Amino acid sequence: MSPRQDRRPVVTGIGVVAPNGVGTDAFWKSTREGISVLDHITREGCDHMPVRVAGEVRGFDPESLVEERYLVQTDRFTHFAMAAADMALADARITAGDYSESPFAVGVVTAAGSGGGEFGQRELQRLWGQGSRYVGPYQSIAWFYAASTGQISIRGGFKGPCGVVASDEAGGLDALAHAARAIGRGTDAVVIGAAEAPLAPYSLVCQLGYRELSTCEDPERAYRPFTPGASGFVPAEGGAMLVVEAEEAARRRGASVRAVVAGHAATFTGASRWEESRAGLAQAIRGALAEAGCAPEEVDVVFADALGIPDADRAEALALADALGTHGRRVPVTAPKTGTGRAYCGAPVLDTAAAVLALQDGVIPPTPNVFDVCHELEVVTGRPRPAELRTALVLSRGLMGSNAALVLRHGANTR
Repeated sequence: MSPRQDRRPVVTGIGVVAPNGVGTDAFWKSTREGISVLDHITREGCDHMPVRVAGEVRGFDPESLVEERYLVQTDRFTHFAMAAADMALADARITAGDYSESPFAVGVVTAAGSGGGEFGQRELQRLWGQGSRYVGPYQSIAWFYAASTGQISIRGGFKGPCGVVASDEAGGLDALAHAARAIGRGTDAVVIGAAEAPLAPYSLVCQLGYRELSTCEDPERAYRPFTPGASGFVPAEGGAMLVVEAEEAARRRGASVRAVVAGHAATFTGASRWEESRAGLAQAIRGALAEAGCAPEEVDVVFADALGIPDADRAEALALADALGTHGRRVPVTAPKTGTGRAYCGAPVLDTAAAVLALQDGVIPPTPNVFDVCHELEVVTGRPRPAELRTALVLSRGLMGSNAALVLRHGANTR
C-alpha cells in the first residue's frame, strides 16, 4: 500500500453486529464452531415473499447502543454501523481524547449496497397514506447509502478523509483498500466497514430480480455453495467495522496490531457473467498478491466468495487454480457466511474480521451446512481446523460484476 514501513496499514480494532452474534467475541465463538443461524424470515411484511430464509440479527437493542437523537435520524443499517464502529474504536482503545487535537487525522469509509430501505419505506407509506406533512425531515438523508459514513464521522468528530464505496458487494473489500491508501497518504486512522439491513419488505422486493437468490425453504439446504445442491445464496443483515491505523500511530498509542492489510486489487466482469468472473477474480488475486509481495504458496487460507450458483462456484474454484497454481487446489478454503447468510457489502467485511481472528487464533473456521464438495477445493467443513496461519486471502464478487481480493498478514509480520 505504501513503501514506507511506518505508514503500513494495520487492523487494531474490530466491531461486529452479525446474525450469529452482536460483539466480536460472540461472533467469533459462533463462527469458529461453524454454527449456522439461518432461519425463516420473521420480519413483519415479509411472510408472503418467495424468499423464505435469511440471516437475521437478533438480540440487537439499538436504544442501548445509539443515542436517541441519532436513532430518529437513521435507518437500521446505520444503527448497525454506528454500534459496530463504537465496538471497533473501543477494541482499538481509541478514546475521545486520543485525536481531539488532530481530528483531521481520522477518516471514515463505509461501503453500502442498498441504503436505508426500512426507513424509506415507512416514510413513503406516510406520504401516500397521510400526505406530505407526515413525512419526517430525515427522509432526505436516512435512506442515503452514505448515511453511515456521515453519522459515524459526525458522532465521533472525525474530520479526515471520508467517503462511501458503492461498487457492489465487493465494495466491502474496496473500502479497506481506500482506508489503506489514505493511511499511506498521511491519515493516522480510518474507521472502515459496511453494514446492511436488506430484510424490510421494500428491500426484499428489490432483491427478487436476482436469479442468484435462493428460494429454498429449508434453512439447512438454502445456501450450500460448492456442492451439487447449490441453489443460490440467502440474504442477511448486519456487518462489521474495523479500525485501520498507520503502524507507527498504532504503536505510538500502545495499541495491539491484529493484522496487516497487505494487498488489494479489484476488477470488473459484468452482471451475472459468472464464467467470465473466473478471469476477473484470478486477475484480482494476482494483483493483491503482487501488492502484498506474497507468493501464491504463502497463502495459508482462503475466505471464499461462495455465491452458491454452480457456474459461479466453478468459476471461483478455477480462478484459485489459475492464480495460485496447484496450491489453489490444496490451500484450505472456508466460507463462514453459509451459516449467517450473505450480507451484501457487509459480507466481505465480516469475512475480513473472521480472517483477522483466524490469523490470531491459528484456527480455520468451518463452512456450515456444506459437506459434499463437488469442486477441486480443500473446503474446511464440519469442525474448525487448527493451523499455523500467516497469510489469509479474502475474496468477494458482486452481483453486478465487481471482483475484489484482499491479502491480510499476521500481526507479527509487521516488522
